[in-house]
Amino acid sequence: MPSFKPLAFGIAKMQYGQKSQKPLSACFLCLEWQPLEHSILKALEGLKPLSKTPSEAIYSIDKLFLKQALPYISQEKTPLSEVLLALNEQEENPQFSFYHFVILYEDGPCQSLQTAYLKLHALSLGKAPLRSLNLEGIFALLPNVAWSGNKAYELEWLREHEISLKMQDKFPCIDFVDKFPRYLMQIIPQFDNIRLLDSAKARFGAYLGKGGYTQMPGASYINFNAGVEGACMNEGRISSSVIVGEGTDIGGGAGILGVLSGGNSKPISVGKDCLLGVNSVLGISLGNGCIVDAGIGVLAGTIFYIASEELAKLQEINPQLETRDSGLYKGRELSGLHGLHFRQHSQTGKMVVLRSTRSIALNTDLHH
Repeated sequence: MPSFKPLAFGIAKMQYGQKSQKPLSACFLCLEWQPLEHSILKALEGLKPLSKTPSEAIYSIDKLFLKQALPYISQEKTPLSEVLLALNEQEENPQFSFYHFVILYEDGPCQSLQTAYLKLHALSLGKAPLRSLNLEGIFALLPNVAWSGNKAYELEWLREHEISLKMQDKFPCIDFVDKFPRYLMQIIPQFDNIRLLDSAKARFGAYLGKGGYTQMPGASYINFNAGVEGACMNEGRISSSVIVGEGTDIGGGAGILGVLSGGNSKPISVGKDCLLGVNSVLGISLGNGCIVDAGIGVLAGTIFYIASEELAKLQEINPQLETRDSGLYKGRELSGLHGLHFRQHSQTGKMVVLRSTRSIALNTDLHH
């Protein structure tokens, strides 16, 4: 049974299918995460929820809901009180029934589109740490829709009405087709020095850190439940569940493997002040101060050679790194270590690891 104190609650404006009338998307106007004050829940007594499970509950905000809720809102101006007071002033609006009060009691598998969006919103705002929430079942709950601006369209409805919409010049300008909206369709960057030069390159549910993140257009991307911890330069691909440390530079076209497909089930973390060269591929975790040269793949099964003199230097900061007569190590055996410099010998083609001595520093003018 759910505990009295919820994990989160918020108010979402819903979009419904033009044909099915099923939920297509939810935009949270306010979200309280691990709320200290939850007396508003007393207003729900006697109200019938639209749906309720041990982990969540959803209520339609109607006149009765407002009548019971308004006495419990804070006298101070808060996002929750602001939304409820605004809704109270527009209760005759035809779209009044599109608002839902969503409660998450515990972090179980997603049971509804509403709580799926709530969790993605919490991740993007940094209210919940990346990889901390149960997102099981999320893909099945989110319908694949056509997005035109912030409006979602059912694909089946568009197919059925394509001719008439085009004849009336009402066919929507479709920006993309996906289950997820884009980050900037739902989230205002929390810091003025976060720069996203192409809105298509960041999915809702990504986290862009505590300021200073810059993402260039071109071969760059950041997926949901992935992100950075601080100022970073990203011109590559940060796949699902990847976490990148502050001060790291991801070169153009560089890719970090995620967990959604391809058989990789272990989430990858990249430490602070690392450099991934142009068109490199990373399939293991990195500690701090690591370098992957341009164009090479550092995968779990890749064999690397470490000369004895370089091994001694690496063991000074990675005492757990064992000595081997062969000097050969698989990538997975180096995962998470600090100060590694992955290179390919230009004459022999051998994959080698050196002790990184190069200082990685972002351009402060770009990230200020």
